[in-house]
Amino acid sequence: MLLPFDFQKDPYLILDFSATNPDLSSEHRPILDLTNTAVFTEYVFGKLRAAGAKVGVGGYNEHRVIYRRSAHFNTSTEEPREIHLGIDFWADAGTPVFAPLAGTVHSFQDNANFGDYGPTIILEHTNNAVSRYSLYGHLTRQSLEGLYIGKEFNVGQKLAEIGPYPENGDWPPHLHFQLMTDILGLKGDFPGVCSVADREKFLSICPNPNELLRIVGLD
Repeated sequence: MLLPFDFQKDPYLILDFSATNPDLSSEHRPILDLTNTAVFTEYVFGKLRAAGAKVGVGGYNEHRVIYRRSAHFNTSTEEPREIHLGIDFWADAGTPVFAPLAGTVHSFQDNANFGDYGPTIILEHTNNAVSRYSLYGHLTRQSLEGLYIGKEFNVGQKLAEIGPYPENGDWPPHLHFQLMTDILGLKGDFPGVCSVADREKFLSICPNPNELLRIVGLD
């Protein structure tokens, strides 16, 4: 269990943040001001309320337009990063996050840029001397208190909580969950979004988290 939702029974909504969503990109109407986090948040949670959903999900390998709100993903020297490498779970701030796999704390930090992860935890999972990693982004700052490298978490043990904006990197409250087979020597951070040119490279080391979670409709 990653979150306190039963995806076999509880209503959820798959959210689309690609250019195919007419709410975000249209020649015939103004797009939402996604740089205004309050507006962005009302859009997301308005969608959930209208659908009677407890949580919004989606995003793996999605070519998104929402990263254009932040210079963190768009610089003058690099190709824009718009390919999402994890699954997002849009839910109320304070929602608990549980370890879906047994593991130890690999690293953690507050990535406090606008549009970044905010408070972030990376766990390491070792099986037959082979390590893989899971990343949890957009948490509360309190989630980092008391952590230390090597701290153990059992399956289902509470790991963190979904953070409010602006402390979560200034996003509508959600959890970014990502798996990696190679941590690339990084600590406390790992790309959650890549450029189109790097898509194949990053997808090869960031498998679809839904292979673990098995949420219907995300494949």
